[in-house]
Amino acid sequence: MIDFIRTPEEQFKHLPNYSFSPNYLPIEGLRMHYVDEGPADADPVLMLHGEPTWSYLYRHMIPICAAAGHRVIAPDLIGFGKSDKPIHQSDYSYQAHMDWMKQFIEQLNLTNITLVCQDWGSLLGLRLAAENEHRFKAIVIGNGGLPTGEQSPPKAFKIWKAFALNSPWFPIARIIDSGSFKKLGKDEKRAYDAPFPNKKYKAGARAFPALVPVTPDDPASHANTQAWEVLKQWQKPFLTTFSNGDPITRGGDKYLQQRIPGCDGLPHQTLVGGHFLQEDSPREFAEAVNRLLGSNDAKTT
Repeated sequence: MIDFIRTPEEQFKHLPNYSFSPNYLPIEGLRMHYVDEGPADADPVLMLHGEPTWSYLYRHMIPICAAAGHRVIAPDLIGFGKSDKPIHQSDYSYQAHMDWMKQFIEQLNLTNITLVCQDWGSLLGLRLAAENEHRFKAIVIGNGGLPTGEQSPPKAFKIWKAFALNSPWFPIARIIDSGSFKKLGKDEKRAYDAPFPNKKYKAGARAFPALVPVTPDDPASHANTQAWEVLKQWQKPFLTTFSNGDPITRGGDKYLQQRIPGCDGLPHQTLVGGHFLQEDSPREFAEAVNRLLGSNDAKTT
């Protein structure tokens, strides 16, 4: 059994623009929270957050996509948001997160999924799609990728990794605020800090940067390389919506477009924003998803 803690529910009271009903799944003795909005019988849009955010990141996008007739599912990764939080960094690994997310989509029996992902949401989501291709029909990615350790990460990432591992101070809301063009309001900062009442709750957030494969012999590099073999043959719609101001993933959209056949002929966009483009251009990001699905649905009817 994994030692974990659960953020008290009162931490999440009166969060701005986040009045979604909570849903929970048991996964390997842990409780995983997710938002589930829109028609229950519609094809799912799976919105995966990254580091150090939670489903609150998608609060402005969820209603837009749900209003367009999609079932929007936004989970909190284990260690984040309203999901349970193992207290030891050693309990977190890339493969553990993959196993948790695979169980999540299997328990909900999600099919015809459109993946919407950013940051670690893409490191998990792209592998999830590649390893469960039959469950996915489209992918929309902003500010993300699937590293294999064969390319050296940018300096900005190395600085971030060192900070996450070594800094005695790890201010979640300030990190997100600094990675956005817009300035978060007081209540928005409170919402991002809400899952982490003290440092004991931050093991998952601390662990993530060190789990990114940066060398070919990393434990996740082989699986990611195998996933890329699938993505190089991926014919389903694959849309990039990167922002214009992210020092970590800049240029990643062109890399994906050149290697994934599903990118061909799609209206790729460059949105205005920093690393957390869901804060800076949420409507534009959501509308790109809706337009892709509208055209994709039209092609298949």
